[in-house]
Amino acid sequence: MNCPDAQDKTNQSCDPASVFDAEDYLYFYGDMIKDEYTDEEVAFLIQKLCLESNKKILDLACGHGRHANRLAEFGHDVTGIDQSQEFLSIGRDDADKRGVRVKYLCFDSRKYCEPEAYDCVIHLFSSFGYFSDEENELVIRNIASSLRPGGMVCLDILNRDVFLKDYPRFAVREKNSDLMIDRNRFDTVTGRLYNSRIIMRDGKRRDTPFFLRLYNPNEIIRIFKNEGLVVVNIYSDWKGKLLDSESKRMILIAKKG
Repeated sequence: MNCPDAQDKTNQSCDPASVFDAEDYLYFYGDMIKDEYTDEEVAFLIQKLCLESNKKILDLACGHGRHANRLAEFGHDVTGIDQSQEFLSIGRDDADKRGVRVKYLCFDSRKYCEPEAYDCVIHLFSSFGYFSDEENELVIRNIASSLRPGGMVCLDILNRDVFLKDYPRFAVREKNSDLMIDRNRFDTVTGRLYNSRIIMRDGKRRDTPFFLRLYNPNEIIRIFKNEGLVVVNIYSDWKGKLLDSESKRMILIAKKG
């Protein structure tokens, strides 16, 4: 791999693998990642990324492979990268059940790239923004380096400009008497949303604080441009609605020049 390495900025980064425990994630977020939602998202990706013919695809921060395995079912050559061995194990088991082959690798997204190896890179479900600004931009640089000329990328993140209008300072997700409690604050200087999360399961408490760097459209377009990625369109949902002044999400489709 001939790629830039991440700097050691432990005071400016968090470790997503230690925050997003696979069991807790699937337990509390299960209603947000139902099969019908994933099917809609994959249909969007196939259309907007021109995936009608077989492509080599990188699913960055792939989690438990809900997009990677479905794309493989369409005949694509898919590699899934994640920092969590637990998520990767679930993804491999699901791939086996579906009868598809996906190459799952445990890697830090700041350190992974394969120069001009992929036709397409997807980075979905707000899995971007957990590092320092320099390291976040390094992730985009690695994506650009990994794409072949003319390759496409899809990045799915929150739109800071709209999200901050009424973001929840406190939020509680309850399931079977278990709780996930989010206590949020936004730092206008760093652009980070800090979450002092508490997980209460089976009467036991686990604190999993983390931050997420939020971007507005201008910022992320500039970062893409600096790495040779031209934004083709920005959507607000998986139905294909274009970004507007009320869009809380940004689904960016970009092309490598």
